[in-house]
Amino acid sequence: MTFSSLRAAKIVYKRHFRWHLHCFLSTDIVGDKPILVRDFIRSALYDPNHGYFSKMSGSVGQLESSIRFNQLQGRVAYLQRLSNLYKQHDISWFTPVELFKPWYAFGIAEAIMRTANLSIPLKIYEIGGGSGTCAKCIMDYMMLNAPAKVYNNMTYVSVEISQSLAKKQLQTVGEVQSHLSKFRVERRDATDRSGWGNGDHEPCWVIMLEVLDNLPHDLVYSPNQVSPWMEVWLEKVKDRFVMCSQVSEVYKPIQDSLIAQCVKIIGLDEDHAAGRNRLVSAASYILSRAFPKPRRSWIPTGCLQLLEVLHSALPKMSLIASDFSYLPEVSIPGDRAPLVSTKKHGRTTDHGNYLDAKGDADIFFPTDFWLLERIDHYCSGWSNEQKTSSSLKSVKKRRTIILDTASFMDEFGLPSKTRTRDGYNPLLDDFKNTKFYLSVPTHNIT
Repeated sequence: MTFSSLRAAKIVYKRHFRWHLHCFLSTDIVGDKPILVRDFIRSALYDPNHGYFSKMSGSVGQLESSIRFNQLQGRVAYLQRLSNLYKQHDISWFTPVELFKPWYAFGIAEAIMRTANLSIPLKIYEIGGGSGTCAKCIMDYMMLNAPAKVYNNMTYVSVEISQSLAKKQLQTVGEVQSHLSKFRVERRDATDRSGWGNGDHEPCWVIMLEVLDNLPHDLVYSPNQVSPWMEVWLEKVKDRFVMCSQVSEVYKPIQDSLIAQCVKIIGLDEDHAAGRNRLVSAASYILSRAFPKPRRSWIPTGCLQLLEVLHSALPKMSLIASDFSYLPEVSIPGDRAPLVSTKKHGRTTDHGNYLDAKGDADIFFPTDFWLLERIDHYCSGWSNEQKTSSSLKSVKKRRTIILDTASFMDEFGLPSKTRTRDGYNPLLDDFKNTKFYLSVPTHNIT
């Protein structure tokens, strides 16, 4: 990937620290009142008028037919096929479930069948279902491989915020007429608790494929190695030398409850607390003053918000999530920083600043699966209850496992179906930076 150079930063101390003044259309996202970074990202991606997933109906591609890997000689042939597909469709990217259909979704369906209690009706919720390929392929698998009563009584609900993708999902699933009576799309924001009504207190499955990477994150900042973290706000400012409004970062003590909660869960505050030892603190203070190193950390507040809602609305849910654990060549500063990417006329441009996102750019983050596990346990209530119990096992509510894609497909999928003639397997060989996260309630385990 190629990246635009990082623009010069202007740091000002005037009531608050400020960083990066930009004159972009992003001022349309930042209004007269300051907003948190997560609100900027949410608007840039999901706003119904100018958000990326609202404007770019072709942001997620859909193949007309499955790739027959056993007819390709090897990696060169596969990459050439992939290049041709991108040129033909001129879309941002194909998801793994699309590139490797139906086999990718079949692996997920098999994992559900092995774990679910099939004596009760199977109910699946998918968050952000893309083109509907995952839903159709899972329902295909259940129709072909599960007992007839499982398929006949199953329900599949897609929770989709994009109107264009919701329409596409209905078209895709509708290719098999019998699926339609079991499938519905609820066009809403999955992080809004009110949209779930009274919730669903029966066992169910939640699927999230390449969803975590597009969830809004917050940004926290510290001017050196020992100063407390501060939350980052964005505000529109005027500069006497520039004939337009600009967006400026503003750093304030952490007051937002969601940021404070996330900082505590993932342990950022532990680093600061650990430095309170007098000798260590004194040495660190002197070093930080002599050689200050500003710190920036992107924290998954959108993930926390979503899992809090899901655990509240679906207390007996089992969860399968898959996403990228690592993104290459990220030039935006900070731990767990995102890629901001625009594709026009078949050419991809990666930006060096998240403020470049103006509704025409995808913003996606790497997923720290260790943090995901901590957040999942916290939202299930385990982290709170264990403090009052002498036995962790007595209060642990989730059994979780993290697998790389190769291990997941070896266990649940059919790896031979995505293998080329010379033995090369793009799903197993080229997706080593993706992982699966499985989380089930302990009362489901026998």
